[in-house]
Amino acid sequence: MAKVVTFGEIMLRLKSPGLERFFQSPAFEATFGGGEANVAVSLANYGMDASFVTALPANAIGDACVADVRSFGVETKDIIRTNGRMGIYYLETGANQRASKVVYDREFSAIALAKPGDFDWEKIFDGATWFHITGITPAISESAAELALESVKAAKKLGVTVSCDFNFRKNLWKYGKSAPEVMCELVKYVDVGIANEEDCQKSLGITVDVKVEDGVLDTAKYEALARKVLEQYPDMKTLAITLRESKSADTNGWSACLCDRDNFYLSRKYMITDIVDRVGGGDSFSGGLIYGLNNYENKEDALNFAVAASCLKHSIMGDYNRATLSEVKALMGGDGSGRVQR
Repeated sequence: MAKVVTFGEIMLRLKSPGLERFFQSPAFEATFGGGEANVAVSLANYGMDASFVTALPANAIGDACVADVRSFGVETKDIIRTNGRMGIYYLETGANQRASKVVYDREFSAIALAKPGDFDWEKIFDGATWFHITGITPAISESAAELALESVKAAKKLGVTVSCDFNFRKNLWKYGKSAPEVMCELVKYVDVGIANEEDCQKSLGITVDVKVEDGVLDTAKYEALARKVLEQYPDMKTLAITLRESKSADTNGWSACLCDRDNFYLSRKYMITDIVDRVGGGDSFSGGLIYGLNNYENKEDALNFAVAASCLKHSIMGDYNRATLSEVKALMGGDGSGRVQR
């Protein structure tokens, strides 16, 4: 049975109520979330053996966070408790033509202060078959970038499959190095890449004339982009790219493509209207893809599972995708009516 380890920062998520602007009401909805933790929760929900690794402060907020992740069945024994603080992000949900807004407050967080040697990777990867990381961790701090590189090197040395969501976050790269300076080295150790068009171009510096400002996608150019990435990284076996057609904050077309060098697959497309929460949508795709590649022989089926899973996430408040395996399979099979289940 596959065992998946994910590594990165989990944060306190403070969201303004409903569709309100920041401080329109003197309140925030407090939950937890972060790219790699979101993936681990998805996988645990699908019945997979998932472990989340991070550094958290040794205080009551850190305790609550560990308990929250563990409540989904995610293994948390390799989380270290140390100095530093809990990272925070503030979320204001957009509507119609008003975009959602995220404000980060994560400088000097426990994971930002963590450094190579703080984690026993040989112990962490004991029995593991898959390791997932994102481009967010290397953006947090220089020591976190060094730690991320250490983790993928250890995983490859131990024969663990490595997946990475390139996840470019322009507001995080502040410590003096650009994303390509760091990510181009880390991605050399990646077997399965996950990205959107911006991630490929701004994290890796690989460009194809792909533009989505008008909400229309040219899928042929995405195949060219995927093959260009795979050509530059000969050890990467598969690259999946999510395709979001953003009509407004509430209405998105959602699909994805996957290239494994031999074949190029294009998923079914969903038109998602009345989006509840799109934060974590990419993470839910990553979780779905990891599940799919471990449980379907056909990569096209794996891709369609991932897209169905992430489609459902857009209907769920919070970072985590709480969709069940049966719900994802039902949508994947064509049941998208939304009728009441009695």
